[in-house]
Amino acid sequence: MITELVFFDLPPDITREAVLALYRKTAEKWLTNPDLIQKYYFFDPERALGGGVYIWKDREAAERWHGAEYRQMVQTMYGSPPRIQILDALLHVEPASGKLAEY
Repeated sequence: MITELVFFDLPPDITREAVLALYRKTAEKWLTNPDLIQKYYFFDPERALGGGVYIWKDREAAERWHGAEYRQMVQTMYGSPPRIQILDALLHVEPASGKLAEY
Protein backbone atom coordinates (compact mmCIF):
# COMPACT_ATOMS: atom_id res chain seq x y z
CA MET A 1 0.00 0.00 0.00
CA ILE A 2 1.20 3.51 -0.86
CA THR A 3 0.59 6.89 0.73
CA GLU A 4 1.09 9.80 -1.62
CA LEU A 5 1.27 13.42 -0.52
CA VAL A 6 0.61 16.11 -3.10
CA PHE A 7 1.23 19.78 -2.29
CA PHE A 8 0.70 22.89 -4.41
CA ASP A 9 0.81 26.61 -3.79
CA LEU A 10 -2.38 28.64 -4.03
CA PRO A 11 -2.93 32.36 -4.50
CA PRO A 12 -2.22 34.09 -1.15
CA ASP A 13 -5.70 35.60 -0.78
CA ILE A 14 -7.74 32.51 -1.73
CA THR A 15 -10.59 31.57 0.59
CA ARG A 16 -11.60 28.19 1.94
CA GLU A 17 -14.82 28.41 -0.08
CA ALA A 18 -12.92 29.08 -3.31
CA VAL A 19 -10.56 26.16 -2.70
CA LEU A 20 -13.46 23.85 -1.88
CA ALA A 21 -15.18 24.87 -5.13
CA LEU A 22 -12.03 23.94 -7.06
CA TYR A 23 -11.74 20.61 -5.25
CA ARG A 24 -15.35 19.74 -6.08
CA LYS A 25 -14.47 19.97 -9.78
CA THR A 26 -12.16 16.95 -9.51
CA ALA A 27 -13.69 14.97 -6.64
CA GLU A 28 -16.27 13.05 -8.71
CA LYS A 29 -13.66 11.51 -11.02
CA TRP A 30 -11.77 10.03 -8.08
CA LEU A 31 -14.89 8.13 -6.94
CA THR A 32 -14.58 5.75 -9.88
CA ASN A 33 -10.81 5.26 -9.80
CA PRO A 34 -10.21 1.51 -9.43
CA ASP A 35 -6.70 1.93 -7.97
CA LEU A 36 -7.48 4.57 -5.35
CA ILE A 37 -8.36 3.39 -1.85
CA GLN A 38 -8.91 6.81 -0.23
CA LYS A 39 -8.27 10.48 -0.91
CA TYR A 40 -8.31 13.52 1.38
CA TYR A 41 -8.11 17.09 0.09
CA PHE A 42 -6.48 19.63 2.40
CA PHE A 43 -5.99 23.40 2.66
CA ASP A 44 -3.73 25.52 4.85
CA PRO A 45 -4.90 29.15 4.57
CA GLU A 46 -1.94 30.56 6.52
CA ARG A 47 0.54 29.19 3.98
CA ALA A 48 -1.84 29.27 0.97
CA LEU A 49 -1.12 25.58 0.54
CA GLY A 50 -3.41 23.01 -0.99
CA GLY A 51 -3.16 19.38 -1.91
CA GLY A 52 -4.23 15.87 -1.20
CA VAL A 53 -3.39 12.67 0.60
CA TYR A 54 -3.91 9.59 -1.53
CA ILE A 55 -3.91 5.96 -0.44
CA TRP A 56 -3.12 3.72 -3.42
CA LYS A 57 -2.97 -0.04 -3.94
CA ASP A 58 0.61 0.23 -5.19
CA ARG A 59 3.31 2.62 -6.40
CA GLU A 60 2.58 1.91 -10.06
CA ALA A 61 -0.97 3.19 -9.63
CA ALA A 62 0.23 6.40 -7.98
CA GLU A 63 2.71 7.03 -10.76
CA ARG A 64 0.22 6.15 -13.50
CA TRP A 65 -2.52 8.47 -12.23
CA HIS A 66 -0.19 11.35 -11.38
CA GLY A 67 1.82 11.55 -14.57
CA ALA A 68 2.29 14.45 -16.99
CA GLU A 69 -1.44 14.99 -17.64
CA TYR A 70 -2.24 15.25 -13.92
CA ARG A 71 0.70 17.57 -13.28
CA GLN A 72 -0.44 19.86 -16.09
CA MET A 73 -4.00 19.87 -14.73
CA VAL A 74 -2.73 20.97 -11.29
CA GLN A 75 -0.61 23.71 -12.87
CA THR A 76 -3.57 24.98 -14.88
CA MET A 77 -6.21 24.69 -12.16
CA TYR A 78 -4.27 25.91 -9.13
CA GLY A 79 -1.52 28.02 -10.69
CA SER A 80 1.50 26.07 -9.52
CA PRO A 81 3.05 22.67 -10.20
CA PRO A 82 2.47 19.86 -7.71
CA ARG A 83 5.15 18.63 -5.35
CA ILE A 84 4.67 14.90 -4.91
CA GLN A 85 5.99 12.48 -2.31
CA ILE A 86 5.28 8.75 -2.62
CA LEU A 87 5.79 6.75 0.57
CA ASP A 88 5.39 3.11 1.53
CA ALA A 89 2.57 2.67 4.05
CA LEU A 90 3.82 0.22 6.67
CA LEU A 91 1.21 0.18 9.43
CA HIS A 92 -2.42 1.32 9.58
CA VAL A 93 -4.13 2.15 12.88
CA GLU A 94 -7.95 2.28 12.90
CA PRO A 95 -9.13 3.37 16.36
CA ALA A 96 -12.87 3.10 15.59
CA SER A 97 -12.58 -0.65 14.99
CA GLY A 98 -9.53 -1.27 17.15
CA LYS A 99 -7.64 -2.74 14.18
CA LEU A 100 -3.99 -2.62 13.24
CA ALA A 101 -2.81 -3.70 9.79
CA GLU A 102 0.75 -4.13 8.59
CA TYR A 103 1.65 -3.91 4.91
